[in-house]
Amino acid sequence: MRAMRLERPRPAGERPLTLTEIPRPEPGPGEVLIKVRACGVCHTDLHIVEGELAPHRSPVVPGHQIVGEVVGIGEGGAPEAEAGTGAPQSPAAGGAPAALGTRVGVPWLWRVCGTCRFCLRGDENLCENALFTGYDVDGGFAEYTVAPADFVYPLPEMDDLAVAPLLCAGIIGYRCLRLTGVVGAAAAGGAVRGARAAAVRRLGLYGFGAAAHIAVQVATHAGWEVFAFTRGAEHRALARELGAVWAGETADAPGGDASLKLDAAIVFAPAGELALAALKAIDRGGTVALGGIHSSPIPPIDYRLIYHERVLRSVANSTREDARDLLAVAAEIPVVTEVRVFELEQANDALLELKARRIRGAAVLRIG
Repeated sequence: MRAMRLERPRPAGERPLTLTEIPRPEPGPGEVLIKVRACGVCHTDLHIVEGELAPHRSPVVPGHQIVGEVVGIGEGGAPEAEAGTGAPQSPAAGGAPAALGTRVGVPWLWRVCGTCRFCLRGDENLCENALFTGYDVDGGFAEYTVAPADFVYPLPEMDDLAVAPLLCAGIIGYRCLRLTGVVGAAAAGGAVRGARAAAVRRLGLYGFGAAAHIAVQVATHAGWEVFAFTRGAEHRALARELGAVWAGETADAPGGDASLKLDAAIVFAPAGELALAALKAIDRGGTVALGGIHSSPIPPIDYRLIYHERVLRSVANSTREDARDLLAVAAEIPVVTEVRVFELEQANDALLELKARRIRGAAVLRIG
């Protein structure tokens, strides 16, 4: 099969991915074989390709926003076979049917151990033995891939290319929204206290790429006003098109008004100094979530920026619950994604455009 494979990390400008023929994978026990139709291109792919994330596997096929069709089932990979064992189903199981011909999505989280202290307490995104798609195992920049049946998901009725960004940009954005109190249990007022809970709730998004252009739609659907902070004029225009009440430069005050405060903020851009900008913009008791897997260093923080119970927290990976909930709300809204399409052999071009911030919305490879 054809695949764009990384032999060793190199700058994107050196075109580090090589189009090559490699054997088609075979599904192992509990796994499914997927014919890939489309795969989103993520900033995490860029961090892997350029070595900002230490290599876990070499060579490796990147790609972890996979849309495809189940064309093979390993032993125990079908729900009916699993049910026959009498083994209890995990409440966190992906729940996707593994029947041949099913269209499914594969995200960043490829598998967890289920037995470490984090898995046992329900924090599988922190699993000590987790494996990640396109990092620990070959991913979706290829014609075929395999994944555990419990970690693939049925998809909303969206075009293959349009749905691909939901599988990382959407899911990690949703987890950021959950941890800042925009959606989920905290949305009832846990992160927005007192009279503010009944008043207008304001969210800041710093960096407006693939994740933010989905998160803005989910947040506005939840009743929040969204303020977008981004350097690119085209990205600011997209933010307003998708529901942001205001869009400005990253150093601007929300809405251009220094007295206006945000209740929460998410930093998607991998720039540590934006954590401080977001802390300056949030109100007392607010939370700033850092939604990237990699970032430049955060400058020293004046204690006054986190006083009054302001919270600065990272967001790591995601859970299967995050994936299921995001895909459900995306169908309900319905979420609209802005995509720029590349062919498989143009994966290096997609990474270069992503690095140069010339992608409006999300980049997606068309494969099958």
